[in-house]
Amino acid sequence: MTRLAKRLSIVHPSASIEISGRAAKMRAEGVDVISLSQGEPDFDTPAVIRKAAKAALDAGETRYTHVDGTLALKQAVIEKFRRDNGLKYRVDEISVGAGGKQVIFNALMALVDPGDEVIFAAPYWVSYPDMVRLTGGIPVAVACPAESGFKLTPERLMGAITSRTRVLILNSPGNPSGAGYTRDELEALAAVLSRHPDIFVLTDDIYEYLVYDDFEFCTLAQVEPKMKLRTLTINGVSKGHAMTGWRIGFGGGPAELIQAMAVIQSQTTSNPASVSQAAAVAALTQPLDVIQARNAVFAERRILCAEAISAIDGLVCRLPEGAFYLFPNCEALLGRETPESMRVEDDQALARYLLESARVAVVPGSAFGLPGHFRMSFASDTERLLEACRRVREACEALR
Repeated sequence: MTRLAKRLSIVHPSASIEISGRAAKMRAEGVDVISLSQGEPDFDTPAVIRKAAKAALDAGETRYTHVDGTLALKQAVIEKFRRDNGLKYRVDEISVGAGGKQVIFNALMALVDPGDEVIFAAPYWVSYPDMVRLTGGIPVAVACPAESGFKLTPERLMGAITSRTRVLILNSPGNPSGAGYTRDELEALAAVLSRHPDIFVLTDDIYEYLVYDDFEFCTLAQVEPKMKLRTLTINGVSKGHAMTGWRIGFGGGPAELIQAMAVIQSQTTSNPASVSQAAAVAALTQPLDVIQARNAVFAERRILCAEAISAIDGLVCRLPEGAFYLFPNCEALLGRETPESMRVEDDQALARYLLESARVAVVPGSAFGLPGHFRMSFASDTERLLEACRRVREACEALR
């Protein structure tokens, strides 16, 4: 029998990937499942980006590159940060990895010692706590309910900081809630951090381009320039540019940290795929017209789905500022019974019921650190989304 490392006992598979896999298995068996569990745009990668990748292949750009990104891509990232965020970086202050997840993990590996604490808001992206545990750190999830907009407040941040706090992770717009921090809210958090100079900040801005109505995206180092020296501003091309499978993420931060992250990456994956890097250069240097057009579609779906879900007795749905998720509160449904006399004890049981009865895959809120909710993506065909909402309504109405 194979003896596995003890560290595996403290981490868990991604809940969203696990549920998506279960839905895919059901579809393979002929079941008409609508999966709203995956965090992936339903649009194809824009043609101009695919064309750039083909050109790179034809030019033979298939060899190793610099371990943490080509010069061309780093320069494109520098220009993106300048253009969109008013942030100035040098080439040695830019790291490129195989997706934003790798950039975050590299940074945590470089910053966190065993016993160090890492703070983030709950609900949180499912990977944060497990990545922290793999470094030997201690995840500190701060409950941020709908009453606070699912966002970390200065009071909650102050209450979570201890002498062992090493890193704060800020995700805006957030996964799973879609909550976005305003300039004033970031300034208030920066005021708290100014009193704790040993805390480093990772800002996960992967949903930057996916914002709605009059919400203005901004990031911490942009709002408070004094924080730039102890902030890694993380982004990528997965969500806004519909390039999830290309696996390109990047970060801008202090050269000393960037160098340390390069050392870690050199001993794990080495460079991101060369062709993906060429495609990312095209993505970052193109006008945002395609993204804006697709955002208009996401914005329409957001309203349609939020209205449909909010009309269901027992569900309460906050309208998110960004991303492509709804995070309805389902606490009023818990404790009810299914038509088969099975008690819906918690959000996990409700998610199983919706998958088995309504054939709709959602992710329970407990996977994101805030039970009593579930996450559903509206990055899917509008007709199928409305059909999914209809199925969820019928299943919820059938609960006694």
